[in-house]
Amino acid sequence: ALADGRTALLEGIRLPQGDTDHAPAIFVQEALAALDALARSGPLTLTAAPPRTDRYDRLRVQAFGADGTWLQIALLRRGLARVEIAPDRSACAAALYAAEAQARGRHLGLWSSPAYAIRSATAMNAPAGTFQIVEGKVLHVGAASGRIFLDFSENYKRDFTAIIAPDDRKTFRAAGVDPRTYRGKRIRRRGMVQINRGTELEIANPAQIQTLD
Repeated sequence: ALADGRTALLEGIRLPQGDTDHAPAIFVQEALAALDALARSGPLTLTAAPPRTDRYDRLRVQAFGADGTWLQIALLRRGLARVEIAPDRSACAAALYAAEAQARGRHLGLWSSPAYAIRSATAMNAPAGTFQIVEGKVLHVGAASGRIFLDFSENYKRDFTAIIAPDDRKTFRAAGVDPRTYRGKRIRRRGMVQINRGTELEIANPAQIQTLD
C-alpha cells in the first residue's frame, strides 16, 4: 500500500499462499517479512508499462529500492516467491526465471519443500486450483474447437495437457511463435491446475513457456 492511497502489485512473481498451495505456512510468514523489510527500507522507484493497472486498479509494477535492489529479484533469489508471467507481459521474464533458478538450485526457501517441487507432466497429481510448475516432453500438438493442445502423454485424460485458447493464439502469432515447434521438445509451464478433459494448464503467452532443450 502506497502513501498516496494507491496499491502496487509486484508484477511477475507469486508469493507463497500457505494452505492454498497445500504447503507449510512458514513460507508465507518469511516472504511477507522479507517483503516488508525490502519495501520499507527507503523510497522505492516503481516502473509500470501499459496497461499500468489491473482490473482492481492496482499498479502493476517492478519495484526498486533506494540502493537499486530489484524487489522481485531479491525475493526470487531467496526462494520466497515463484515466477508468474502475466498473459500480456514478457519483458522481464528472462531475468525473473534466472533468479528463481538460482534459489531452486540451492534449495532455498520454498524450494526446500516437496509442496513446491516441479511436477512431471506424465505423473501429475497436483490438486485443481493450485499454482504448479510442470515440465515434460511434448509428444503431440493438436487443435480442436479453435484451441491448441500440447500433449505430454498418449493418455491425455490421465496425464497433463497444456492449452492455448483461441484468443491467445493471436499472441503467439504476434510473437512469431508457432506452437507446433514445441513438438518433441522438453518444456516447462506454470499456472493454475484445471481439470477438464484431463489435467490442464492454460498458456496465454510464449513467455510463460521455458524450452529446456
